[in-house]
Amino acid sequence: MKANEIRDMSLVELNNKLAELKSELFNLRFQLAVNQLENPMRIKAVKKDIARIKTVIRANELNSEQ
Repeated sequence: MKANEIRDMSLVELNNKLAELKSELFNLRFQLAVNQLENPMRIKAVKKDIARIKTVIRANELNSEQ
């Protein structure tokens, strides 16, 4: 997911996507623990997407305070 796509989302969409990615990360970690994970690089990509979404949410909060 690209940063431009994330910036275009509304706050509700961002929160929904964040919850979805956290759930996916949990499932990926579970698969890693039981040695059924096909693509270990997906964990890294999901973590980065979560960080991007949190960054955009925080930037929106700071902009709304000013």
